[in-house]
Amino acid sequence: MKAREFRELGADELAQRVREQSQELRNFRLKHHSGASVEKPLRIRTLRREIASMLTVQCEREAGK
Repeated sequence: MKAREFRELGADELAQRVREQSQELRNFRLKHHSGASVEKPLRIRTLRREIASMLTVQCEREAGK
């Protein structure tokens, strides 16, 4: 998703997505570090970037208040 799409979400929905994505990232990292094969290793990078974009949008909203 693009930052523009994250800006369209409500504050609660955005926070929920951050929690979900963070949990998914933790699960991927756990699998990767335990030696199990990860189906889509590039998904880790994608998740990190999406989480960063969502957190950036949250900070922009807080700074605008």
